[in-house]
Amino acid sequence: MATRITTPFDATSTAQDVVAGIDLTGRTALVTGAASGIGLETARALAGAGASVTLAVRDLEAGHTAGRDIAATTGNDTVEVVHLDLADLRTVSTLTDGWVGPLHVLVNNAGIMASPEAYTPQGWELQFATNHLGHFALALGLRDALAAADDARIVSVSSSGHGSSPVLFDDLFFDRRPYDAGTAYGQSKTANVLFAVEATRRWADLGITANALMPGGVWTKLQQHWDPATLAATKAQVPATDAAGMGVKTPQQGAATSVLLATWPGLQGVGGRYFEDCREAAVVEQVPDGLHGVCAYALDPVAAERLWDVSLALLEGVRPG
Repeated sequence: MATRITTPFDATSTAQDVVAGIDLTGRTALVTGAASGIGLETARALAGAGASVTLAVRDLEAGHTAGRDIAATTGNDTVEVVHLDLADLRTVSTLTDGWVGPLHVLVNNAGIMASPEAYTPQGWELQFATNHLGHFALALGLRDALAAADDARIVSVSSSGHGSSPVLFDDLFFDRRPYDAGTAYGQSKTANVLFAVEATRRWADLGITANALMPGGVWTKLQQHWDPATLAATKAQVPATDAAGMGVKTPQQGAATSVLLATWPGLQGVGGRYFEDCREAAVVEQVPDGLHGVCAYALDPVAAERLWDVSLALLEGVRPG
């Protein structure tokens, strides 16, 4: 097995630490879910390094507020805001059809977690549709723009939650089993890793690589579906992160690994891997501490190719039996 990649950074590093000294002038980036939390801090760091950044958001008002904040704090006013609802493929098509010029960085950051049972009009379970299928369609639609860039990178924000479930191809949308929000989230996050594996295999010859990551434990809107009492109690108990990544991170620390994958020179040409705390994660049978390691099934090239084919079929209107 190839040696795991390490960097000078750790779990306490911020996005600004990672991008210090890197000049992204002339490069373009698109960050989904960039109106708040990790996405906002990812976009801020990229803009601070000189990139032209587009915030793709569901809430345009919140997106414009975020865009003004980024411009004010970085001095970079090349910040655009576009509408994107990953569960509505019409908005994905509108974005991709309207994109002009090369795209150097695509950060698939937006997501939902532990949401109540819900389905899109196509019958797709909402977490899988939002976290994977919407981003899959977005990347497909932007492939030519990515290919037109130099060293284009796709950053796929996954989670240690992928350890809850592989992608269950025989029952993607809970037709044959009771719905479980944690399992649904888990398989959608596994799909984020498998996407990075297969996108790199298919597109590396075009100069496009993709990597996945676990940002760490960060309090954001992602926990909006948690029981309020449980959330409050957990916040009161969990300490700030240490260098090993045990504890809760700030949004700026949570964005560090995304920004590393998007910008670090040492990752040029590297793809199909899973990172945490600014380094490549160890492959494990199960996530031992709820935070670290990547399950072997999330890096399985056979599953990655199957997921790609199934996802294409779903986008084309063929629902698996």
